Amino acid sequence: MQLSLYQVDAFTEKVFGGNPAAVVPLLETPLPDAKLQQIAEENNLSETAFLTPTLSPEVFDLRWFTPAAEVDLCGHATLAAAFVVFSHLRPNITEVHFNTRSGTLSVSQATAGMMMDFPATRPQPIATDRLINEGLRAEPAELLLGFDHIAVFDSAAQVRALSPDYNALKQLSSRGVVATAADGDGFVSRCFFPKLNVNEDPVTGSAHCQLAPFWSQRLQRQRVVGTQLSARGGQVICELDGDRVKLFGQAVEYLRGTITI
Repeated sequence: MQLSLYQVDAFTEKVFGGNPAAVVPLLETPLPDAKLQQIAEENNLSETAFLTPTLSPEVFDLRWFTPAAEVDLCGHATLAAAFVVFSHLRPNITEVHFNTRSGTLSVSQATAGMMMDFPATRPQPIATDRLINEGLRAEPAELLLGFDHIAVFDSAAQVRALSPDYNALKQLSSRGVVATAADGDGFVSRCFFPKLNVNEDPVTGSAHCQLAPFWSQRLQRQRVVGTQLSARGGQVICELDGDRVKLFGQAVEYLRGTITI
C-alpha cells in the first residue's frame, strides 16, 4: 500500500521556520490505530495528522499522533492539514471543517494566511508545585492549570533562559508545561512535552487556546500576538471570541512524498 505524505511548516512564512507536521490523507483503505502510531513514530515529528474524507467535500475526520501517543488537540498540525486540503485535496473551497476528539474545528482562508476556530480554555490558578520548579529549574511567579501546566514568569528573558530537566517534567500529571511571560502588547512562550517524546515543541497552537484567554484578560486586549521562543520560532495571532479562540497563521510546504507500507 502507498500513501501520500506532505510535510508542512506551520505558523511561519518560510521553510525551516515554525513547527513541522506531517499530513497523511487516508483516501481509500482505513488503517488500524497501531499502524497510524507506527507511521507517526517513523516520521519522528512532533505531530502526524491523518485526514479521512467524509461525504461532504468540506468535512474531514482528523486525528493527531505524536511519536508516542494520540492527542486530543493540536494546532499546528491542524493548520498543516488545512493547508494540504486547500492546496491539494480541495483547491476550490475556502473553509474546511474537521471532526476531531475536541469537537468540530474550522479553518478558513484569510487575507494573511489561515484562521483556525478553536475552543478557549481558561486555566485556573493553583498552588506552587515543587515538581514544576525542579523541572524548569526556575520558580515561576504564578502557576496555572489548564490541560497543561502554565508557568507565568515576570519577563521574556526568564522564559528564554529556561533549561529544563525533561526527566522531571515527564512526571507531571498534565500533558506538559507551558512557560510564558508578557512582552509589550503581547506575550512569549515555550512549550515542553517530554511525556509525549517532544521535549520542546517549536510552535504550539493548542497551547494558545489557554494562553490567549489568560493574556487577553491580563493585558486587556481582545487580540494579542504570541511569540514562541523555540529555536525555530514562530508567531500566533490570537483573537478571543467568547468561548472560542481564533488563531491566525501561515504555512509552507517543505516536502511531498510517498509512504510504502
